Amino acid sequence: MRICLIAEGCYPYVAGGVSSWVQMLIQGMPEHTFIIYTIGANESQRGQFKYSLPSNVEHVEENFLDQYMDAKIRKPARYDLQSKEHEALLDLITTSKPNWNTLFDMFSCNGPYQANEFLASDAFLDVVMDACQDTFRMTPFNQAFWTIRSMLLPVLNILRCPAPEADVYHTVSTGYAGLLGALFQKQTEKPLIITEHGIYSREREEEILKAAWVDIYFKKTWIDFFLGMAGAAYSRATTIVSLFQHARDLQIEYGADANRCRVIPNGIKLQRFEDIDPLPLERKGLVIGAVIRVVPIKDLKTMINAFALVLERRPDAVLYMIGPTDENPEYYQECLELIENLHVRNIAFVGRVDVAQWYGELDLMLLSSISEGQPLAVLEAMASRRPIVATDVGSCRELLEGVDDGIGPAGIIVPVMSPNIMSQTILQLAEDRLLMRQMGENGHARVSRYYREEDFLTTYRQLYREVSVSIRPQRSH
Repeated sequence: MRICLIAEGCYPYVAGGVSSWVQMLIQGMPEHTFIIYTIGANESQRGQFKYSLPSNVEHVEENFLDQYMDAKIRKPARYDLQSKEHEALLDLITTSKPNWNTLFDMFSCNGPYQANEFLASDAFLDVVMDACQDTFRMTPFNQAFWTIRSMLLPVLNILRCPAPEADVYHTVSTGYAGLLGALFQKQTEKPLIITEHGIYSREREEEILKAAWVDIYFKKTWIDFFLGMAGAAYSRATTIVSLFQHARDLQIEYGADANRCRVIPNGIKLQRFEDIDPLPLERKGLVIGAVIRVVPIKDLKTMINAFALVLERRPDAVLYMIGPTDENPEYYQECLELIENLHVRNIAFVGRVDVAQWYGELDLMLLSSISEGQPLAVLEAMASRRPIVATDVGSCRELLEGVDDGIGPAGIIVPVMSPNIMSQTILQLAEDRLLMRQMGENGHARVSRYYREEDFLTTYRQLYREVSVSIRPQRSH
C-alpha cells in the first residue's frame, strides 16, 4: 500500500513528540511505502532532516509557508468572480464554515485562480470591502485589508499543491496539513485519515487569545479561520483518530462526526527500557529529569522556577533537561537568562541523546507543558519505572491515574503554570522513596497493559486495510 503522510511543523525537521510517532509508524510498517508531504515554516529548513528516513520512504515533498509569503506577482490579473465564489471567499474570512468545495475548485492546481495575482486584484478588494461593511465595520480598512491578505496568502497558495499518487492520505493534524488532506481526498476520492495528537483548533485558539501580535478585533477571525480549516478536514475524513477519550470529545465538539471518530492510544517499544532497574530506595541527592523540546508550549520557565524553590529545601537536587535546544533559539536563551537571574544552580541542558540511557539515572520525571496530546516522554518514564509530576494537560491525568484500571497512580498531577505547587509536590514525593518506587511500578504496569508499540501498529495496520476498501467521500462544505 502506498500511504501519503502529511505533516505540518514537525517531521522530519523537529525531533521528538509527533515526529517520533511518525518515525515509529513508518519503521513499524516496512510492508507499506510512504510519501512524506511536509509543511514547514521556513525555506531554510529544506533538507535539514533530524531523522534518518526509513528505507520505505519513497519521497519527501517539501513545502514552506514563507515561500508563499515572499512569492512575486507575475502580472496583474482581472478576475470576475461568480456569486458563489464571492460568497465562499467572504465566508472564509468572516465565518468558520466556508464552502470549501468552491474554494478548492477555484484555487487548486487545475483551477482558474492564481493566489497571489488574485490577492492583488479588484475582485479581492471587493470581497474585503464587503467584509468591512459588516464584520469589520469598526476596524480601519487598511488594517483589515492587510490582515485578511496575510491570512489568505499561505492558504490559497497551499491549495495549488497537486495530490501525489497514493492509496491512503493520512494527515497528523488538522490546520494547513488537514486542509491539504481534504483537498487531496476531493481530487482523488481516496480515503483520508486524520490523527490529532493535540486538538489543533484548540491549541491555535489558546495561542491567539494570548498573542500580542493579533489585534483584539481579529482574534475571533483567526480562531474561526482555523476552525474552518479543521471543518474541511473533518468533513472529508474517512476516520478521525484521537489519542484519548477527552480529545475525541473535543473533536466532536469542534464538528467532527462522532461515527467516524475513534481512539487509538500511542504505544512505545517496551524492550528499550526493560533493563532499567526499579527506583533505588536509597540514593544520595535528588535527580530530576525532563525529556522535552525547548519551546514555549513546554513552559520550561515554570519548571525552572519550581526547581529554584526545590533547591531552597533540597540543595542536593539536580535537574537535567533532556532534549534538543535548537528548535527555538530565542526561547532557549530566555530560559538561560532566567536561570542566571534566579541564580539557580544544578540545572543542565543535556541536548538530544538516547533517552533510554538516562531514565535509569533519574529519581523523578517532570512535565510542565501548557498543552499536550499523549506525551511519549511520560509513557517512556512509566516504562522506565520512574514516577512523574505532570501538569493537567492532554491525557496526562489518564496516564498517571488510569481509568478505573485498579493499578494505582504513576505520579501526581499539578495545575498548569503553578511553580509553587509543582515544587511542593516534588519535595513531598522526595521524602517517601518507597511511594515513589510504587508509583514507578504502577506506571510500568499501566504502560505494559495499554500502551505497547505492537498493539499500536496492529491497530493502524487494520485501519489502513479498512479504509482502503471502504471509503465514504463527503460532499458537504
